[in-house]
Amino acid sequence: MTHVSEAFYRVLRHHGVKAVFGNPGSNELPFLTGLPDDLPYYLALQEGAAIAMADGFAQASGTTGFVNLHAASGTGNAMGCLTNAAAGHTPMVVMAGQQARRYVPVGAMLTNADATKLTDPLVKWSGEPLRPQDGPALLSTALLLAASAPRGVTYLSVPLDDWDELADEPALTGLLDRSVEGTPVVQAVGELKDALNRADTPVLVLGPGADTDDGFEAAVALAEKACLPVWIAPSAPRAPFPTRHPSYRGVLPSAAGAVADILAAHDLVICVGAPVFRYHAPSRVGFLPPDTRLYAVTDDPGEAARAPMGRFLIGDPADALVRLLDTCDKSDRPLPKGRLLPDAEPFTAEAILDAVDHGKPDNAVIAFEWTSADLLRDRLTITRPTSLFYPAAGGLGWGLPAAIGLSLARPDRPVLALIGDGAMHYTPSALWTAARHHVPVTFVICANHRYRALEEFADLLRVPHGDYLDLGGIDPLAIARGYGLQTHHAETLKDLTEFVHEGVHAEEPRLVLVDQR
Repeated sequence: MTHVSEAFYRVLRHHGVKAVFGNPGSNELPFLTGLPDDLPYYLALQEGAAIAMADGFAQASGTTGFVNLHAASGTGNAMGCLTNAAAGHTPMVVMAGQQARRYVPVGAMLTNADATKLTDPLVKWSGEPLRPQDGPALLSTALLLAASAPRGVTYLSVPLDDWDELADEPALTGLLDRSVEGTPVVQAVGELKDALNRADTPVLVLGPGADTDDGFEAAVALAEKACLPVWIAPSAPRAPFPTRHPSYRGVLPSAAGAVADILAAHDLVICVGAPVFRYHAPSRVGFLPPDTRLYAVTDDPGEAARAPMGRFLIGDPADALVRLLDTCDKSDRPLPKGRLLPDAEPFTAEAILDAVDHGKPDNAVIAFEWTSADLLRDRLTITRPTSLFYPAAGGLGWGLPAAIGLSLARPDRPVLALIGDGAMHYTPSALWTAARHHVPVTFVICANHRYRALEEFADLLRVPHGDYLDLGGIDPLAIARGYGLQTHHAETLKDLTEFVHEGVHAEEPRLVLVDQR
């Protein structure tokens, strides 16, 4: 006889789930009672940190993240980081515990009221079983939908008294024999090829959908074959192109007018694996010059429908790059010249990033959440796919715990977290999880002692500065030591470089503080 709990574990294994991240409460304890050793549970002290850990783990491992939260209160605490997972199309299932079935109608404490509506509009699908025996089938549905294009987050609420019920054995057999496969872009790539071959000044814009082994390699080869300059889409949460390649131009700004000014030099824009476009800063200028055509490839029909202009192809972005590379003509245009990075003054954001870059190995994985230095990310040398990760929706508190998930997923690669001293305080308890599980992340806390990103935005909006943007009087090193980390204050940039370099061989989490001037 198979109980619902064991059926859940078997469905999780069938879909390749490798770990569970969570912050449980009483409603969730029955699920944990028999959790097998091959599904390790990583405890976070705050729910947003659990989401971000699972997000980083899923992105780095190529598997679906699985998170266990406590009813409505736990889900609510997690919503901030959930915005990043949703915007980044991270495949993830969030499972929350419901109160016992007999108590739900009377609204007992810890009842997850209207559970299927709670996470709207951040999830693709949500469900709650009508019978205990329906839980494994809904879990299978949640996992399939999370991993199907467009990938994203699903939500499942499970009553606490379902786990000891007997499962539906015939139905379980069927659940363990089904799968869903995506379809590649095929015929439509021919239209894109013709547009590229006819263009005089084409440009390639890449997003996270291109950041796979095949997509990264194809993008580089396509840029060289078609002599394309390459930009990264605004607010892209990944780095899908090498930052020192001659074709690399940088990250597009987030203001519509600024994007239009840059793209005005091109008669064709090919955007692959990114929304068109993720604007942030206000602007009264049009989205795209009238003489510039835009083609885009995305696996999200919703993103295509929201875009203010362009011709969209729905399918696998990385597959489209491979097919376009195989069919496009070799161009006789000159290859773009590489960019020269300007020298940096000591202890500026640029200088700190340079010092980190000098110390990190080529195979490092980086979680970046230093918002006042967003547009400077490309001072970091990126040479391979899945190397630079960024919160897709800009929600703070993601980077520090996401780095832990990245390291758990890729223990073969050293992991760095570049975090602002403001962003650190949204999820500092994640440091405890890193210490408890000996996750060897090197955390670099960049301290400017104020909300500098907000100061810059205040200048843009002509809003006067105030004391509410001051972050003085906080000691990140003392906080980190309290959670059990080795800490260091970098007095020189050489000191910072050496600390980062030593992290290659670290066996425990460590944190360094560097002051920005």
